[in-house]
Amino acid sequence: MTSVLITGSNRGIGLEFARQYVQSSWRVFATCRRPAEAGELHELAEQHTSLSVHRLDVTVPEDIRAIAWELEDTPLDVLINNAGVYLEKGTPELGGLRYEDWLRTFEINTLGGVRMTEALLDNVARSDTRLIVTISSHMGSIADIQSPGSYYYRSSKAALNAAMQGLAVALRPKSIGVLLLHPGWVRTRMGGSGGINPEESVRGMRKVIDEFTLEKSGRFIQYDGTELPW
Repeated sequence: MTSVLITGSNRGIGLEFARQYVQSSWRVFATCRRPAEAGELHELAEQHTSLSVHRLDVTVPEDIRAIAWELEDTPLDVLINNAGVYLEKGTPELGGLRYEDWLRTFEINTLGGVRMTEALLDNVARSDTRLIVTISSHMGSIADIQSPGSYYYRSSKAALNAAMQGLAVALRPKSIGVLLLHPGWVRTRMGGSGGINPEESVRGMRKVIDEFTLEKSGRFIQYDGTELPW
C-alpha cells in the first residue's frame, strides 16, 4: 500500500490531504499537535482503518524521535511537511514587531520541515516513490515581494525554500525527490474567507505530486502546475 505521512493534519489543507489520500486507498499517517482536539480527523480514522492519528509537534525533538521510532523500518512513499503558522496577522508593522513570535515562526515553518525530513529520510528512501513534499507559499518568493509586512511569515518561507533547495541537491544522488508546493490562496483558518476551497487546492497539488519526476526536484510549483520564481 502506498503510504504518506502528513504534518499538521488536524484541519485545513493537512486534513484535506489526509481525506483525499485515504479515500484513494493510501496508508495515511496523520499527525498533529493535539489529537484530542482533532475531531474531524478521528472521524476519518473511524471510517478508514488505513488512517492512523499520531501526536506530533514539529518543534519538539522528542515528538519527532517518537514518530521515527514508531515507524521504524516502515517505507514512506511521500512525506508532506504541511505544519505551519502565520503569527503576525493583525500585528503592527515596524515599531511593533514581536521578535519572539518571529523566532517561533521560524521554528515551526522552517526548522520543522527540515527536522522531519532528517528524521524520516531513511523511511522515504525505503519506498518506491521516494518524495519529500513541503508546503510553502508564494509569499516566500523574494522575487514576488510587492508590499510591506508579513516579515515573519515571508522570511520563514523564503528560508524554507532555500533549505529545501539545498536538500534537493543533496538527495538527488540518492534518487530522493524534493518538491515545494504553493497551495494557492485557500479558505482555511490561516488563509481566511477568500480564495479556493481546500478540496480544489489539494486535488491540484496531488496532481503535481503524481506527475513528479526526479528531474523536477527542487522546483517551486503552484497547485495548478505553474512554476514559481524563488
